[in-house]
Amino acid sequence: QVQLVESGGGLVQAGGSLRLSCAASGRTFSIYAMGWFRQAPGKEREFVAAISWSGRNTYYRDSMKGRFTISRDNAKNTVYLQMNSLKPEDTAVYYCAADQRGLTRNYGLAVALSGYDCWGQGTQVTVSS
Repeated sequence: QVQLVESGGGLVQAGGSLRLSCAASGRTFSIYAMGWFRQAPGKEREFVAAISWSGRNTYYRDSMKGRFTISRDNAKNTVYLQMNSLKPEDTAVYYCAADQRGLTRNYGLAVALSGYDCWGQGTQVTVSS
């Protein structure tokens, strides 16, 4: 299983920006579709964004469109989540996930927890008012 380590979380003011990084181990990272999810206290983990293995295709939850951008640099084994215009409701633990099975070729699974089989430990993002 690929190992994922998120970083870049922290405290930011509303309207500010933050870039999360997810570093992956393993030489096969470049063939895995990747996703970002988040979980706020008392809430279920929810889809944020996903990116295909090539970076050609990206998907976002509607509430993140225009504010968040997912990207990847396969040469660096890293996927990013650029977050702009942050709101207090964006406060959550953000998780990076990898699809090692290829299930996320199905769009329905690309935006679902069950589409991914490897998860990072999460990084806390706190947006103050």
